[in-house]
Amino acid sequence: MSGELKKSDVEVTILIAEETKRQQETLDLIPSENIVSHAVLEAVGSSFINKYSEGYPGKRYYAGNAVADKIEILAQERARKVFRLGKEWGVNVQALSGSPANMAVYFALLQLGDKFMGLNLSCGGHLSHGDPVNFSGRLFKPIHYGVDKKGLIDYNEVHTLARREKPKLILAGTTAYPRTLDFKKFGKIAKEVKAFFMVDMAHIAGLIAAGAHSSPFPYADVVTTTTHKTLRGPRGALIFARNDKMIKVNEKEVSIARAIDRAVFPGLQGGPHDNQTAAIAVALGEAMRPEFKKYGHQIVKNAKALAHALQKLGFQLVSGGTDNHLMLIDLTNMGISGREAQDKLEAVGIVVNRNTIPYDTRSPFDPSGIRLGTPSVTTRGMKEKEMKVIAELIHEALTKDTVSGIKRGVKDLCQKFRI
Repeated sequence: MSGELKKSDVEVTILIAEETKRQQETLDLIPSENIVSHAVLEAVGSSFINKYSEGYPGKRYYAGNAVADKIEILAQERARKVFRLGKEWGVNVQALSGSPANMAVYFALLQLGDKFMGLNLSCGGHLSHGDPVNFSGRLFKPIHYGVDKKGLIDYNEVHTLARREKPKLILAGTTAYPRTLDFKKFGKIAKEVKAFFMVDMAHIAGLIAAGAHSSPFPYADVVTTTTHKTLRGPRGALIFARNDKMIKVNEKEVSIARAIDRAVFPGLQGGPHDNQTAAIAVALGEAMRPEFKKYGHQIVKNAKALAHALQKLGFQLVSGGTDNHLMLIDLTNMGISGREAQDKLEAVGIVVNRNTIPYDTRSPFDPSGIRLGTPSVTTRGMKEKEMKVIAELIHEALTKDTVSGIKRGVKDLCQKFRI
């Protein structure tokens, strides 16, 4: 930590130190969290934080943006390389996070009140996929598909709904769905009903970059993602959109990519966060390295190992396991709620998040399940052997009254695999 911060603000210095210590001494199993490199941290705190860059490269509304243009173009070029794309894809790196990125897509491609399809929140979707408490559910007309009794997306249901409802956009994306998505099937359905096909790959972007999950790009019109989950970058977002597919905006023909750029700025935002763009560029550079490919595949190996070990200990997993980086545990057979489990685990140094299970009868504030993932512990260097240990620690924490031995086990892992 900078000596200047210590001199300038003792209170904030103490709180940052407390948070660093908390992260070092706990096992983070929240699927949407990760640990960035020191290089990413340095870029976030760079001199780019001082610049204001309304507009896009070559078309700014402020002077002094020659270098800001270069960093934005670099981030765009690296994004294409990471996901193996050509110039037919435009890349917007200015959206501030995942929900604003999705908002920009809706505002570019839909009119207020238009129908679109997304996965129900209780079945693993996201608030911005049409939940009634979110802008997406209040300003547009969401049609939700769900999962079957096995916890799997029923593509026949998606097809039937799409043919009946004729949505203008079909969205494939999840936050708590432990299986791979069949983008080809989604794309075929969208094409049949003449809907835009949008993919929100926020959770699995790093897996796709590493080749550990199928890619949506051969089938999609638009792909959004955050940069801070499996992609292991700063808190930010990317929007990929077709340059070679045209739509009408105010009676003019423009590409989907251009329409989305206009929706981001000036439609929804002012100047971008250039320091965030710089850090995204750093993270994308890291994602192009061979070790990142190994990392992405290890995330999945670890998730499968953790899921298997938990099942052997009597835990019920929604859909019966996992294909990606996360799993969803149904705790109804253990006589404990998701909130209770989350609190018990945090008390011994294991951080998870409570989560609804499909068609949950309990409230989202105190649901029936918990959600676990392996991106962060994989970044720390843990492998399948450690996943078995973590599963045993989770089981002991939720079934036994004494916690001293569990805390010691967590501490040992954290010291062995330091951040």
